[in-house]
Amino acid sequence: MTLARLPRIKVAAVQAAPVFLQAQQSIDKLEGLVAEAASSGAELVAFGESFIAGFPIWNGVLAPVDQHEFHERLVRSAITVGCEETERLGRIAANNNVVLSVGVNELAPHSLGQVFNANLVFDKSGALVNHRRKLVATWYERLTWSHGDANGLAPVDLENWKLGALICGENTNTLARYTLLAQGERLHVASYPPTWPFDPRPGEAEYDLEDSIRLRSVAHSFEGKVFTVVAATALDDDAVNQVSQGDARVERLLRATTTASLVVGPRGQTVAGPLTKDEGIVYGDIDLNDEIVLKQAHDISGTYNRLDIFQLSVDTSRPSPVNLCTNRTDAGEHVQHLTGQGEILDD
Repeated sequence: MTLARLPRIKVAAVQAAPVFLQAQQSIDKLEGLVAEAASSGAELVAFGESFIAGFPIWNGVLAPVDQHEFHERLVRSAITVGCEETERLGRIAANNNVVLSVGVNELAPHSLGQVFNANLVFDKSGALVNHRRKLVATWYERLTWSHGDANGLAPVDLENWKLGALICGENTNTLARYTLLAQGERLHVASYPPTWPFDPRPGEAEYDLEDSIRLRSVAHSFEGKVFTVVAATALDDDAVNQVSQGDARVERLLRATTTASLVVGPRGQTVAGPLTKDEGIVYGDIDLNDEIVLKQAHDISGTYNRLDIFQLSVDTSRPSPVNLCTNRTDAGEHVQHLTGQGEILDD
């Protein structure tokens, strides 16, 4: 069997602001944007980090004791996988015949105290084909999100697309990136937040979120010889005003960094974009065959590696909060596992 020609794909990176902490209204907005991208020929439509229904921007600018109201609103607007909201997202993908990637705040089915920063990928039939949880919440994000796991840390085939996804700072995690590449990733989605307050001291240059996004995207594309679709969430005045509540310093911090959405090619070149600050859609036409010749020179998961020297082991299980043992007998125990989806599995 010979290698069939790999697909040419039109991709869309949507840079948009959710309806702040309102899940249904954010999905309404997503539906219109997916239809717009599909009408322009996009086959992959990617949205930014926690688009449903908002990145916890207050974590970086308010004292923890002043965050309770926003945290409760985020929990109430979070979704559980398998709920009506995820079914609706699948229908949106199917109705528009697109692959849909979207960031969500995922509420654990077993506890109101556990929220994950998750990314969902739906195929053109509307099936949920990848459900990832961010491995490590970054810095002040830990006030909101739990650490995730490596379940789903694999590319989805999608008729030879081999689509993988990482969330924000995961795109700096060398081992996470290599795990995707070593499983044949060809097309990568990187999602990012609307802002990242970091350096509040007067006279210091603020953290350059836009440049950090560009550096990470170029590094992954160049090292792996893959295409990267970067989708960031936009920051709108409504979110800023709700969090700052008239505090000029908080507003300044929230607006000090600018995000970016773009498409990067396997040479590290910019294929489309970047779109910064404003809402909009970045379109890129990509040819996955471009990796073949480039990997002849530099294939970090194949010829340009020493697999006899380096080995990487990854635990892809999804941790369970409890293992329930019942029917103890002389022959042994019957064990039930409560999964991360709230289901009970029998051994």
